[in-house]
Amino acid sequence: MARPEQVLLLEPQHELRFRGEITIWHPRSIVSPFTDVVTTTLKLANPTDRNVCFKVKTTAPRRYCVRPNSGVIDPGTSINVSVMLQPFDYDPNEKSKHKFMVQSLLAPPDMTDTEGVWKDAKPEDLMDSKLRCVFDMPAENEKTHEMESNKISSSISKSESSTLSMKSMVSLDDGEVKKIMEECKRLQTEVQRLREENKQIREDDGLRMRKSTVMSAPHSSSAVRVKEEGLSTRVIALIVLFFVMGVIVGKLAL
Repeated sequence: MARPEQVLLLEPQHELRFRGEITIWHPRSIVSPFTDVVTTTLKLANPTDRNVCFKVKTTAPRRYCVRPNSGVIDPGTSINVSVMLQPFDYDPNEKSKHKFMVQSLLAPPDMTDTEGVWKDAKPEDLMDSKLRCVFDMPAENEKTHEMESNKISSSISKSESSTLSMKSMVSLDDGEVKKIMEECKRLQTEVQRLREENKQIREDDGLRMRKSTVMSAPHSSSAVRVKEEGLSTRVIALIVLFFVMGVIVGKLAL
């Protein structure tokens, strides 16, 4: 007896695609495109007026993590199933043979135990849909775009960090600008005061030097006059002495 047609609506219907991410890129090679977990979503919708039990199975259970992998979908609702591909060493020459199967069955009205329903289910009551796994590699333009995007993101991050630093500095200066201006004014006033004091000291020194020069000038002139007067007296005395001696010599010669 043929199995009934699947009542659940699957999206996607036939393939689960996992797109690798470029972690290290080189013009001639791609290194480890699946080093991180890659997640794709499988949507299950129940268009009927009854509860539908479902299970998600795979041919490679160690490669995938499925959440949730079973449950009950209420009438007219849907559920998103996350299928997570675990990291592995990708070989581009190896074609993926992994497959998934979504099993479902209409829940009985008096259902209390989901596991019991699956155990008691007859093969003709089970509905299933199969999906194959596809590993997508980023295209060349996507690689270049991703590299450029990473560079742009890095530049934007640096710019944002520098902008934040500048903003923090500006906010700090705004809080301190008045104190800094007041300190500058105080320092300018202090410098001006010191300059005036220095100028006054120089003027006082010059005045004292002029006074001392003026006061010493009369003494010098008096000394000169005394010296000149003394010299004149000596000259006159010598002249008189020579005149007297000349007179005496003249008389003796007569």
